[in-house]
Amino acid sequence: MIWNETMECMSRDEMRKLQTIRLKRVVERVYHNTPFYRKKMQELGITPDDIRSIEDIVKLPFTVKTDLRDNYPFGLMASPMSEIVRLHASSGTTGKPIVVGYTRNDLGVWSEGVARCLIAYGLTKNDIVQVSYGYGLFTGGLGAHDGTEKIGGTVIPMSSGNTQKQIQLMHDFGANALACTPSYALFLAEAIRESGIPIEEFKLRIGAFGAEPWTENMRRELEEKLRIKAYDIYGLTEISGPGVGGECECQDGTHLWEDHFYPEIVDPVTLEPVEPGKQGELVFTTLTKDGMPMIRYRTRDLTHLNYEKCRCGRTAVRMGRILGRSDDMLIIRGVNVFPSQVESVILELPEFEPHYFITVDRVDNTDTFQIDVELRPEYYSDEINKVVALRNKVTQRLQSVIGISPDVKIVEPRSIERSQGKAKHVLDKRIL
Repeated sequence: MIWNETMECMSRDEMRKLQTIRLKRVVERVYHNTPFYRKKMQELGITPDDIRSIEDIVKLPFTVKTDLRDNYPFGLMASPMSEIVRLHASSGTTGKPIVVGYTRNDLGVWSEGVARCLIAYGLTKNDIVQVSYGYGLFTGGLGAHDGTEKIGGTVIPMSSGNTQKQIQLMHDFGANALACTPSYALFLAEAIRESGIPIEEFKLRIGAFGAEPWTENMRRELEEKLRIKAYDIYGLTEISGPGVGGECECQDGTHLWEDHFYPEIVDPVTLEPVEPGKQGELVFTTLTKDGMPMIRYRTRDLTHLNYEKCRCGRTAVRMGRILGRSDDMLIIRGVNVFPSQVESVILELPEFEPHYFITVDRVDNTDTFQIDVELRPEYYSDEINKVVALRNKVTQRLQSVIGISPDVKIVEPRSIERSQGKAKHVLDKRIL
């Protein structure tokens, strides 16, 4: 199913023409309404007249997260506060949060993006969606909520936490879909198993998971434990929230709604555009946002783009799995390590739960690299030789994938803290 066939299946030439019109409009808007962008453009010797086509986007300045913090709270708004109908903020734990303002039109664009994702997953107005993303300043809860209402579906506005009630209402209300972080979905799967309610009594068939990177192995784990089809929903507070893009039934990349959010891939070091299909850092320009447009916002997400038409019929560009974030990458003994690589290996091995924790430190000028991995209960043993064999197995596999040997510590079942929101997998003591 397709929610907006005109936009989701538009030819590449038509899309370029539309993007050009919308880019010119948004550049005019920020130049005249946002002093930050006007100053940036003037420093580069650029005026809105220099932007004649979507290809001219490379002339424009980049925006980074610190720009939003430096202009806290409302310095990047392009609309007067009388037109801002909602504020959201990032869940950052340090410093000032990132604040984003939405006009009524912005909320409509946001719910449109989420609606496209939900319809692509196979949901309809006849479905019941349990929204277990956090509500409040975090964009996840209200974003999924509004998108579900947009398609005419029924919302169970649970928010995160209160796991026993989550399970009870999911079961009693007959939820067909679950929207939350993949790590919380995993936690719910464990809780359902422990509740004693047979999974066959639940009506779940679709998961809309996002807000943190997750692997194909994690997808298989969730699909098996919850008896669902698990889909990725992509977004970020600075651009809109969830619904910047989502997978279709083919699960062959995440379609980005490029009529609203123009994507680029640049080299994270040189900031030059990379060749089509090559991996680099994802950059977005909001083409239709009024309240707080973003020009060439550096997401730090590392991925690639595929412009070939999808088997589902959509022409909307597809984003590959996110390897990680350029600012999440750990450099350990000179080797680039992404937490997603560790997760992928652990999920390959049937003896281990999909829970892990990485601790990096420096002792005597040498990096230490410890990974705690949790055994499944049926494999837990106090026999030393069995534990050693399992430790060697996971260590060798991790070394072959990552390139360096970690100090693997096998821990008891349920000893690694579970997450009810975004999971925390890394402690780098070198930067404390």
